[in-house]
Amino acid sequence: MRSLLIPLTLAGLCQAAQAGDISSTYTDLDWKKDCVTYAQAEQGDGDWADLACSGYRGYPVLVGYDDARESLFYGFPPGGDMTSTWESFSALNSSGAKVEWRVETNGDKAVPFAVIHRRSISNGEDETKKTEVLLVAKVAQMDARDGCTVGLVLATGNPAANDQARKIADEKAKGFACGKDKRVVIGDVPAFGRVDN
Repeated sequence: MRSLLIPLTLAGLCQAAQAGDISSTYTDLDWKKDCVTYAQAEQGDGDWADLACSGYRGYPVLVGYDDARESLFYGFPPGGDMTSTWESFSALNSSGAKVEWRVETNGDKAVPFAVIHRRSISNGEDETKKTEVLLVAKVAQMDARDGCTVGLVLATGNPAANDQARKIADEKAKGFACGKDKRVVIGDVPAFGRVDN
């Protein structure tokens, strides 16, 4: 019995060492203060721009803007360029001024693995009505460079939205296979799509 107990105890300690503490930290996203435009439309070439913005401890937030729609990428994109993938709502939309980063801390190492970011989506029939959605995204790490939207949670009229978004982030983001796994959607969320170029 004793010889069986020691390996089980060691296995439990190894699992505890691998699972770090998860917490939230917040950063601002202000296009005018926190971002640099690195590409934009020339005159007569439409209304689009690509911006690199400060994020969490060196993890950037990249914004693709096209015709009043936004696609955001959190972390390090493949090949240093986020334009290979576009993820956004079909309707006109904008991103919130605060980004919530879900961070796993092991000792002195803190790694952001997911973000929760509020998006505001226009209603084509009534411009005074907007739908609020919490977008949950996987943060692309320097080595894997795999980031995308993991879940969408309807926030309008949903007092549990923040808790639901954190649950998706904590349970799904790290192991989510971008372009293969199906996003989690909670509530009647406006149309959202991914286009791989």
